[in-house]
This record gives sequence, structure tokens and C-alpha cells, in this order.
Amino acid sequence: MEVKPGYKQTQIGVIPEDWVVKPLDSTAFVTSGKRLPLGRSLTDHKTPHPYIRVTDMRPGTVSISDIKFVPIDVFPAIKRYRIFKIDIFISVAGTLGIVGKIPPELDGANLTENADRITNITCSQNYLLHVLMSPLIQNTIDSLQTVGAQPKLALTRIRKFNIPLPPTKAEQEAIAEALSDADALIESLEQLVAKKRQLKQGAMQELLPGKKRLPGFSGEWEVKRLGELTEMGSGGTPPSTNLAFYDGDIPWVSISDMTKCGKFISTTERNLSTAGLTNSAAQMFPPGTVLYAMYASLGECSIAGVPLCSSQAILGIKVKSSLDNEFLYHFLTSIRTRVKTMGQQGTQANLNKGMVQDFQLRLPPRPEQTAIAAILSDMDAEIAALEAKLAKARQLKQGMMQELLTGRIRLI
Repeated sequence: MEVKPGYKQTQIGVIPEDWVVKPLDSTAFVTSGKRLPLGRSLTDHKTPHPYIRVTDMRPGTVSISDIKFVPIDVFPAIKRYRIFKIDIFISVAGTLGIVGKIPPELDGANLTENADRITNITCSQNYLLHVLMSPLIQNTIDSLQTVGAQPKLALTRIRKFNIPLPPTKAEQEAIAEALSDADALIESLEQLVAKKRQLKQGAMQELLPGKKRLPGFSGEWEVKRLGELTEMGSGGTPPSTNLAFYDGDIPWVSISDMTKCGKFISTTERNLSTAGLTNSAAQMFPPGTVLYAMYASLGECSIAGVPLCSSQAILGIKVKSSLDNEFLYHFLTSIRTRVKTMGQQGTQANLNKGMVQDFQLRLPPRPEQTAIAAILSDMDAEIAALEAKLAKARQLKQGMMQELLTGRIRLI
């Protein structure tokens, strides 16, 4: 590949001529954390000595919601294994490659033996943090991890990570600031999505049982058995050894289609032929059929957007005139946590058609069902739009890292 003037080829790819590639241990010192002495354990009782575990680590930072503490009499034995806000941590056992800085309130906390401390950093701390969180290093971690009782990342490997370095701290910090701004946008969108999901959850808890009535509606609700209001049918799977049963034009829904596509399903990963449908014992479901996962992702719910069939893991629920299909979708979504505890236990928890038919729901008149479903569906649409914006922001951040951390775009 031709290298443009002003750039050079290195072991990590093409970078500007005035950049260098150095092993991590030439720009920082990497050392390990420490476990508590044998027979001693952490405490929930607050002491001056918090202890950071891998379970507390988050990309970029540490969660303080469930921090444990080192007993005062144990601290002297591990006091040399602390980490400070000027350092960077990296997890090296269990979940590998979580990288972040220490919040001020945890400055000087003890560090688990399942993470390493990167200290005495001579380049920009924030720049190095972004390099370590980037695909350049994370892909290296994926290729280096050793697998035994649990995945591990060797200290010697971390010390030899190749770090691209702009010539000045000013340029390093400019890159870090741009990437931090992208992170801030992503975090704000994540928080907004979480808030909107909580609002929808609250709305379901108020509207679906009739605790809160919409303006213009009155009268009593009826308790109905779901089997009275619907017709249900199972899916099926033709033998995978016969290729003639597949690659036709009949959408065939699997659990993975439901988890990937969300509320409405119009396309599927695999299609069946007419012969495949006949040999699967599955039935066609018309648009509007509520699709309900009976095992694997138990209680997952979608709605058919086109005529389709499904695997045997999915129950097709066709509503009668007295039931709005989107009202049913939101009802089934609202009880998913409870349904997970109802499943028959075997190799994996599962439901059966009879159990679903016995579900009880409080049912308002059809117009009120439609009004409730419309409100909840509008909230779904708002969440979906925010999730699409969040996905775009994450994709943009990946592109920024690729351009900025290789010097293809220079900020100074």
C-alpha cells in the first residue's frame, strides 16, 4: 500500500512521520494488584481503605455503588498495592481489558490482583486511556488472552503493548478531548434511553392494570383468560440436512430474529421453501400475529409484520376481535420478569401453550385498549429513535478513534 508523503509504515500501521510507536512500559510503569491475605475477606463496613474489584470496573471509570472495604487490621499487609487518580487500571482476569481511571473518591484504593495498575505515565493520561480502550489494544487483548480456568492477560504482554504517540502532549490532549466529547455524548444518550425506558415501565405498570385511566374512558374492566381471547399455534423446524427445505420466500422466525428485530418482524435470517413449511409442521401466521418465545429467550415478544412462520420455540398468538394485538404485546412485555420464574425447569426453562392460555389479564373495552397501546407504542418509537441515535454516536466514536489515534486527522 502506498504511503502518503508525511506518513510512515510501522508495526501498527501508517502513522505521521513525527509520531513514534513505543511499548507501554517505555511510557509508563505497569504493576499488579494484590489479593487479601489467606483467610481474610472484604467487608461492607466502611473503612478508610476501599477495594476495587473487577466487578466494580466500568469502561473509563469505577462504579462506587457496591464498593467493599479492606478491614483496618488487614490494610498494612497490602498497603503497597494501591491505585491513584493519576493512574489507569486494566482488568487482567475474568473479564479482560476493562480500562479506566480512578474517581477522586477512590483515590488511593486497594486494587484487586485481577487488575494491573499503569502508573508513572509520561504521556497524556487521557490520551493513553483512549488508546488502551481503542480497537488497536482491545483487539490485541482478544488475540493474546490465555484460557485456563478463566481467561488471563499476562503482565509481560501488557507492558509490550504498542502505543502510537504524537510528538507533543498538546496534540495528545487535543485528541483525548475530542474523544472525551464523543464519550460524553454517548453517555448522555445512554442516560436518556435508560430514563425513557423507566418512564415506559412506569406507564405500563399504571395503564395496563387500570391503576390509571385515560381521560374519556370509564367503566369496569373484566378479568379474562388469554385462551378465551386468542387462537394459538406452534411453529416447527424442517430437517436442516435437506437444503431444499430452506432458502425459499417464506420468512421463518427464530428466537434470534426476535431479539435482533424487536417489536415488528418483516424479514428473517432464514426463509423456508413451500416444501420446508410442509415438512416442519409449522403454520403460517398472518400479519399482526403476536409471536411469543416459549424457551431460550423466555417471554420475548414480537409482532408479525408480514405473513410468516416460526420455529417450534415460538408460539403464534392470533387475537380475536375483542383484543387489540398491540395491547396484548405490551401486556406480555410487562410480565416478562414474572414469566421467567414460571417456566417448567428442564435443560432450560420453558413454557407450553396451555400455560400461556391460562394467563389472566384485566381487559378494558377495545377502544381503551387501543388508546393505551398507542401511548405505549409512541414511547417505544421514541426509545427506538434514541437507540438509533446512540448507535450512530457509538459508530462515529469508533471512526474518530481510527482517524485520530493513527494521525490520519491531525488536530494540531
